[in-house]
Amino acid sequence: MEALRLLFLFLLGPTVALVLTHKLPSLKPGLSLSVEKEGQLLVSQEGSFSSGFYRVGTNVYCYAIWFTNSAEKTVVWMANRDRPVNGKGSRLTLHRNGNLVLTDADGSIVWSTDTFSDGEVEVQLLETGNLVLINQAKEVIWESFDFPTDTLLPTQPLTRNTSLVSMRSRDTFSSGFYRFQFDDNNLLNLVYDGPVVSSVYWPLTVFFSRRTPYNSTKIAALNNMGRFRSSDNLKFNASDYGVGPKRRLTLDYDGILRLYSLDELTGIWEIAWLPSGVDACLVHGLCGEYGVCRYNPLPSCACPDGFDRNDPSDWTKGCSPSFNMSCAPAELGFMELLHTDYFGYDLNSYNIGISLEAFIEIVFIGLGWWFVFRKRIREELVNMGYIILAMGFKHFTFGELKRATRNFREEIGRGALGQSTKGF
Repeated sequence: MEALRLLFLFLLGPTVALVLTHKLPSLKPGLSLSVEKEGQLLVSQEGSFSSGFYRVGTNVYCYAIWFTNSAEKTVVWMANRDRPVNGKGSRLTLHRNGNLVLTDADGSIVWSTDTFSDGEVEVQLLETGNLVLINQAKEVIWESFDFPTDTLLPTQPLTRNTSLVSMRSRDTFSSGFYRFQFDDNNLLNLVYDGPVVSSVYWPLTVFFSRRTPYNSTKIAALNNMGRFRSSDNLKFNASDYGVGPKRRLTLDYDGILRLYSLDELTGIWEIAWLPSGVDACLVHGLCGEYGVCRYNPLPSCACPDGFDRNDPSDWTKGCSPSFNMSCAPAELGFMELLHTDYFGYDLNSYNIGISLEAFIEIVFIGLGWWFVFRKRIREELVNMGYIILAMGFKHFTFGELKRATRNFREEIGRGALGQSTKGF
């Protein structure tokens, strides 16, 4: 009996393996990918990227794209990161009208491309990691590159209409509080967009970073060599610059933007670039309200004495007092936190750069006004001379001259027209 069971499993094994690794080059109209068939994947032509249902929790899934050969199936895009679907009955369907739709177990629409086409279309995952809808004319009518999540891939543009949004935490794929985007001054910024306040934490100053707000095109991209260029003059290269490794620029859950390169042998990502001046404890909101970021020796979050962590799995939710805040004032006091400051109030690190820029502006404004007024004063002096010449000299009466020279008492010289007398 045992031998028969082993024979049955042996015969069944290859069939099961075939189902679990079923790879599709494209999705045709009227066809679906089912959440129950996790091995049913769209795969890019050379196999660098895979696309399918990705488990994000207990019986909940998101439709995602990930690096096939990375050790932990590194996700680069999600369709429904903030609305995961049920692990049973959910499916991704390409309708015959050209609309790609993700439905939950009850049939409700969770996400769609909101596209329409008279002709036949198909879904393909390109070798760049771009999920596209292509019509019969081979034209792209929709692409995932236009809707990034937390990662920018080589050749994928970052524009005025797009931004990178971090994950909520290390294991939570929903949208977090950090953004990498162009602001109204045409500059790329790292922004903390928290539940209460929002603030820019990088760059600290535009002057020192040599960025320019005068190019309004608002476009940036990473190329296959590992070079990043932006319209605001932000530029950097990967430390392993050149053709070879697969790369990704990701805004991580801790608010730090990192450029990674993949070691194909180990499947491990190596950091190839970090923004200068950004340290974990300088990222706003990392430890949440009342949370304190400390170095032990690596950055870590902690609650002050008398405070407790609100969520053991999410530091961004901060700390809350373990005592009664409604106590009488006489029963409450203040506790000194050494070498600690609240973000937004660090005058030493923020206002120095700002003051230097105020100073530089004042110097340039002062020089400009000095140049303008110097020219104006010179012109006014010249004009006064013209006025004097035009009006002529004042005529004095003999009596006025006699009184001014005290009856012509002191002679100071003689000329062709007579003597010159000193006036008093």
